[in-house]
Formats: sequence, structure tokens, C-alpha cells
Amino acid sequence: MEKLGLLAGAGKLPVECARSAQQSGYEVYAVGLLAETDPQIAEFCADYQQISVAQLEAILNYLKSKDLHQVMMIGKVTKELLFNGAVQPDAKMLELIMSLPDRSDDTIMLAFVRELAKAGLQAFDQTMLIRRLMPHRGNITNREPSEDERRDIDFGFMIAKELGRLDVGQTVVVKNRAVMALEAIEGTDECIKRGGTLANGGAVVTKVSKPQQDNRFDVPTVGRRTIEVMAQVGATALAIEADKTLLVDRENTVKFADDKGIAIVAL
Repeated sequence: MEKLGLLAGAGKLPVECARSAQQSGYEVYAVGLLAETDPQIAEFCADYQQISVAQLEAILNYLKSKDLHQVMMIGKVTKELLFNGAVQPDAKMLELIMSLPDRSDDTIMLAFVRELAKAGLQAFDQTMLIRRLMPHRGNITNREPSEDERRDIDFGFMIAKELGRLDVGQTVVVKNRAVMALEAIEGTDECIKRGGTLANGGAVVTKVSKPQQDNRFDVPTVGRRTIEVMAQVGATALAIEADKTLLVDRENTVKFADDKGIAIVAL
């Protein structure tokens, strides 16, 4: 049986990926990188270990000990962990961080991919086993965006693509074609909270892939939690990029959005 390693962050996506990998005939070995990693992932793994994302040496040693050659990185891991003292990097991780020309997302992740390659581990496309979670173009909820919302969506899409090109973030919050918030190190949820609060209701959220998107990491993802945060701040519409954004737990997410009157559309 072919083996696959999973480096799992937070959210439901790692569980979906592990389930799909098992169903596809892989023997799955997973590392939970965060305390928030969903323990349900263990149900679909031959072995599961909890190792902090900052313990690079231990992660590599575990993967090599299982004779793995293919690895998938999946789930939310925000880089603010490197700055807020929540995790303590080991010597190998510290050496990697200090060698970087900058601390942008792609710079950090590509360096991590190179460390995997040095250990004989190939990082695979995150979406390889879960492309079914990527909606095609069209309206996803019962309610379609209004004309005003569509104007904000088009404006937000343009800004979000430029934000992604600069490797700063993937999410933009807009109201009346004015930018309320741009995603940076804080992540999507906090960006929505900040922008939605400033908008005082009626904000539109747009999330896209980067023009230079590397599908081995940081593929844009939304789910019920995204809609919950939008509902908290009175945001009314979410636009995602068709065939390039993962929509997790679609049925539950869409039902919740319909209940709250929030439109979701794939562009």
C-alpha cells in the first residue's frame, strides 16, 4: 500500500484530506502541528502524532522513521505563531527562519518545502485528493448578490488579486467600493472581524488565490466558520474564486449562510 504523510493544521480540512486519502488506498501517517488540530484525523490514519509546528527536527525525523516519500501540508497554520511566542522553535527551525530574506508566506513555505526535499520528502498538491471541494463558477447559496454587492465584489476581487501578488494575504473586506480591511498576518477571520466592524454592517468579503499560487500550500479555504464570523459583524456576501478555492463542509456551510441571508458566489 502506498504511504502518504499529512502535516495537519487547524480546521476540518485535514480530516477531509485524511479520509479521502484512506478511501483512495493510501496508508496515512499524520502529524498534528497545533493543539487545535482536529483529533478526528486519527480515525483515518495508520499512525498519528502530535508534534509542534516549531519542532522541525522532530517532524522530519518522524516522517523519515515511517519511510515516507510523499507529504501533503493541509489545514490552517498562521505565521503569527512565529512572532507571538506561542511556540518555541527548535534549533533547526530557528536556523531556517534566520536564513530567510523576508518572512512572507511564500518565502517561509518554500523554505519548508526545501527542507522536506532535503529529507527525501516530496510535497504534493494540497488539492490532489479533495478537488471535489472546489466549487465551479456560479451562485452557491439561494440568495444571489445584489447589484451593489456585485460592484463591491468586482472591486474586492481586483484588490485581493493584487494583495495576493504581493504575498501579503488573500482576503479583502469592502463596502461601497472602499476597502475596510486587508488580510495580513492575522488571517481571514480576524480580517473579516476588523473590516466588518469598521463597515458597521453590509460589508462584502472576497477571497482569491494568489496569481502565483503554489498548490502545495496556502490554497484559499472557506467554511462555516468564515460565515459565522461574517454573520457576527453583519457582512452580507462572500465571493470566492471558482475552481481555486476549497469550500469545506459545503452542505452545512451553505445552509448556515442561507439561514443568515448571506450570499456566496464563485467567480
